[in-house]
Amino acid sequence: MDNVSTVGLDLAKNVFQVHCADEKGRCIQSKVIRRSQLLRFFATLKPCLVGMEACGSSHYWARELKLLGHDVRLMAPQYVKAYVKTNKNDAADAEAICEAVTRPGMRFVDIKTEEQQAILLLHRDREGLTRDRTALINRLRATLAEFGVTAPSGPQRLNRWFREDYSGYGVRLPGLVERQVERMRTRLRGLESEIAALDVEIDLTSRSNEACQRLEAVPGIGRLTASAVVATVGKGQSFKSGRQFAAWLGLVPRQYSSGGKPRLLGISKRGDGYLRRLLIHGARAVIRHMNPKRAVTGWLAQLSTRAHHNVVIVALANKLARIAWAILYKERTYSEALVAGRR
Repeated sequence: MDNVSTVGLDLAKNVFQVHCADEKGRCIQSKVIRRSQLLRFFATLKPCLVGMEACGSSHYWARELKLLGHDVRLMAPQYVKAYVKTNKNDAADAEAICEAVTRPGMRFVDIKTEEQQAILLLHRDREGLTRDRTALINRLRATLAEFGVTAPSGPQRLNRWFREDYSGYGVRLPGLVERQVERMRTRLRGLESEIAALDVEIDLTSRSNEACQRLEAVPGIGRLTASAVVATVGKGQSFKSGRQFAAWLGLVPRQYSSGGKPRLLGISKRGDGYLRRLLIHGARAVIRHMNPKRAVTGWLAQLSTRAHHNVVIVALANKLARIAWAILYKERTYSEALVAGRR
């Protein structure tokens, strides 16, 4: 196995498929390996190029294989699919990965550190709890609406309504419904306490991270957005420019052109939807609280005269993504004068 140059590794839970090739791309070995045998197998190989799809546990295995001296590269699964020649199976997938990782135009995914993965875990858990809270609030409001009680939407307004106005309606509800409402309120308070605990954890990590502090100086980028961006892209070295980073987030028009006739559609919505949503929310907040002293205000006012409100929001989110990449990649601090000069 000394002539192995490239290895395609198809990840799974317990059974892994490897495809080994030499410098000319000829198959040397294709075999199935159990989870407990994987690291021992790669320890017997000389340092080589290892390709994997970016999926669950891929970052963990990439870190482990790098410790063994291998050059590990992760790829998005949609980029590998084009190299599958036959019907989909583990052996064909591993062969496709082995071929795709050697392509000069292939785009790779940065290998995340344990700290980055831990922070992203907090964000994903918080996002799931927020969805659960929204679903619970909707069920609670629907339960009250069945008995002619209209409760406001939104967690803050709903909590204030329960403190100030619910007592007058609660006495008119059937006892069974009143007890059910109390149980639902107890679950809602539990979700809110868990979300608050995750907010504290995210705040602590952001305060100790210098890159997060630099990002939070940008209007429209708060602690959640800054923490998520740093945990997802690190220093942004996998992107050549801020424009490429914005395109990766799906904040650019989707193109459907043919025969030299360009046709631009709505935004592509590719990439990380969580980051894209945070940036759009931040842009919406900047536009809602327009500050005439900010460098971007004049550009937004001019754009608003000829474009739809949502288009302006997405355009500002695109600009925020580019600014965030420049701050991370070039290790700079945010400057209003610098933004004004480039506008």
